[in-house]
Amino acid sequence: MATNANPQQPLDRAIWATWYDLPEADRAAHLPWLHGEYIPGLLERSGHLWAAHYEVIGSARDRALFQPEHADDPDIGKGKDFLLLIGAASPHDFFRDVALTAGGETDGPLAQRREVRTSVFVEEVRVDGPAVDRRPADGSPGPAIQMGSLNLQNLDTEFDLSAWYVHDRLPATTRMPGCIGTRKLVSTAGWAKHSVLYEFVSHEARKSQFHGHEKGESEAESWSKRVINATIHAPGSPTLGTRIGPEA
Repeated sequence: MATNANPQQPLDRAIWATWYDLPEADRAAHLPWLHGEYIPGLLERSGHLWAAHYEVIGSARDRALFQPEHADDPDIGKGKDFLLLIGAASPHDFFRDVALTAGGETDGPLAQRREVRTSVFVEEVRVDGPAVDRRPADGSPGPAIQMGSLNLQNLDTEFDLSAWYVHDRLPATTRMPGCIGTRKLVSTAGWAKHSVLYEFVSHEARKSQFHGHEKGESEAESWSKRVINATIHAPGSPTLGTRIGPEA
């Protein structure tokens, strides 16, 4: 079964993702600055189209079926408090006037962040869910997300993963009530080669629809288990996030 990819080419083909921790003592001053000054400044830059800032509420797991590995490398930031997503027309837009590194930007209040991990992704494909009309008008992701960032254990599973997305996972999300859509991403810079961004109207909708949607379908369950258990995820991946700003 093929996915029903949106035939219209989206303008926001690139996402700059930054995971990070922020000390509790710095949040009262840092977050208003981020939403009121830093993000508006980013959106004035050429090609930058939207911003979506999420507070991380946990990591998605179904330990009974899926047990992916996680990277254990001291050089990979383990940020698990917040996730900032910036959308752009092209990955190149992020490098025109920003000196990006694996640890993100570090000037001014950004130096308060800890365990920073940055990746720049380009959109491979996008599918719409039944609640696509709930996507913000600027094209940014919805109020509740699940975002995985990962590598594969070997070359064969690269091909298996791609076929699984086409025939299993992406079509499934197009039928999930409360799902706004899914974006499959690949990396142009950063530790993870692959990423997938699931957008939902709420975490209640995500939880009721996403987990266990293959229950009773032994072939689909077996394929998902084989693929997911062959992945190596970034620390804390898949990330569950609730949008806290800015307003779309």
